[in-house]
Amino acid sequence: MEKTSVYIVLSRPRTVVSDLIYFVTKDTYTHAAISFDRELRTMYSFGRKYPHNPFYGRFKKEAFDTGIYKGIDHLPGAVIELAVTQEQYDKAWELLSEFLTHPEKYKYNYLGLIDHLHERPVCRENRFVCSEFVYYLLHNSGILDLGVSPNLVRPQTFLQAEGNIVFEGNLKHASPVYRSQTDLFTNSVLVVE
Repeated sequence: MEKTSVYIVLSRPRTVVSDLIYFVTKDTYTHAAISFDRELRTMYSFGRKYPHNPFYGRFKKEAFDTGIYKGIDHLPGAVIELAVTQEQYDKAWELLSEFLTHPEKYKYNYLGLIDHLHERPVCRENRFVCSEFVYYLLHNSGILDLGVSPNLVRPQTFLQAEGNIVFEGNLKHASPVYRSQTDLFTNSVLVVE
């Protein structure tokens, strides 16, 4: 059976919302995205539509040189590689394609942040926070089962996944836009300060 990989990208952007989440949870990482390519050229998540407006969230494509990441030099984070079958990869991509085709159908789950603080397992149709979305794709494609309600998954929770942390440090160095010719992904963890 053919194997391939998907990548969970965890980060802690220095935004008001991220700082608030950190203040409440003390989690190292406050944002999660998923990428289907080793180079992390395109990531998918839920977050703010406009970089300077934290009150309008949605499904979005992300890249390290756009949005809230543009113009910052240091982005603490980690990349987890999950080995998957081609069938799982195709199913996850099929689920993602629905978001790409009908992005207006999906909204940011603001109430989910409150539910999460109170540990209420409440999922709202077509509404997601970043980690809930990543888990939705991974769980419904048979890649990952963390045994909790999707709305209770935090970015930090993904560190429990059976995958390899292939990068930890400044995510700006993990991006092909910023990194040198050297491939940073090896079989061991690479820590870049």
